[in-house]
Amino acid sequence: MGALSLRGVHKRFGAVSVIRGIDLEVNDGEFLVFVGPSGCGKSTLLRLIAGLEDFSEGDLFIDGQRANEVRPADRGTAMVFQSYALYPHMTVAENMGFALKMAGVPRAQREQQVQRAAEVLRISELLGRTPKELSGGQRQRVAIGRAIVRKPKVFLFDEPLSNLDAALRVNMRIELMRLHAELGTTMIYVTHDQVEAMTMGTRIAVFNGGRIEQLGAPLTLYEQPANEFVAGFLGAPRINLVPRPAEGASAAHRALWDALATPTTAQPEVQRIGLRAEHLHLLPAGQGVPARLLMAEHLGDTSVLHLQVEGLAEPLHAKLGAGHGHLAAGVPVGLRADAAWALAFGADGRRIG
Repeated sequence: MGALSLRGVHKRFGAVSVIRGIDLEVNDGEFLVFVGPSGCGKSTLLRLIAGLEDFSEGDLFIDGQRANEVRPADRGTAMVFQSYALYPHMTVAENMGFALKMAGVPRAQREQQVQRAAEVLRISELLGRTPKELSGGQRQRVAIGRAIVRKPKVFLFDEPLSNLDAALRVNMRIELMRLHAELGTTMIYVTHDQVEAMTMGTRIAVFNGGRIEQLGAPLTLYEQPANEFVAGFLGAPRINLVPRPAEGASAAHRALWDALATPTTAQPEVQRIGLRAEHLHLLPAGQGVPARLLMAEHLGDTSVLHLQVEGLAEPLHAKLGAGHGHLAAGVPVGLRADAAWALAFGADGRRIG
């Protein structure tokens, strides 16, 4: 079992509040991702769960038992850090089995558990090497293996892939998802990378300023964000936000606002309309909403166009399929907005409808 409950949790460092009244239920066996910008409190909350920080207020329950004063080693959690924190003078096998050795587990049992974890992580051939003989991805596997051998109820990952190159990060994401499916253990994963969050999490908790802005399934948060912060944080490129035209606004700004009109977005309390880049389409110049191409990023299978509409302070972004490599900066284009996907936001930033 690995169900976890946080109730009314606060964490202060002196006069600075880092965690501000978080309530959270983590289901047994789920893969929950904490995502948010640097300094939002996600890693601090993970350290509170692990027992590496003390609560200022609130309670932690693991499988129904209050764990605030339980020693980290006795909580049934195991943490994998951004830095691998391997002992350089020990072999892979010794690193993985060290916690078991300190706990007094007999040598034969330790070796059996280390070998089993190595097989799961596909690093059996590395057990005799030292950390300096390993690549970054191999070192991270060893760090994960050190957690596995403890057979925790809950795995805690604090940005474990941030030191790896892009290709290796993709491979390790796949490996972690395979590991979760194989072990069935509860995993809580901290990242600032929204791609990792969207691809790995059963659910995502989006953090901002020490609070959880929204909690839910990845596609639910992407398609139905609770507010502008969640809408803007999830998705690449960033969601387009079009403000309500003021008196004297340009004709292009008004045309774009009208193109986004739906029964919901037409409500008078709507102050901004959001539209994902994949729902903004290109037309020949002279059709649709007039715009000018600022820059095109050609990514092979897709192109991301950055566009200026007269009267808007921020450029718009459109994500298109391949075949737009001929477009050059400065050319006039037309835009068509798919209003069916428009999101309405009020003055307080909350989504309407």
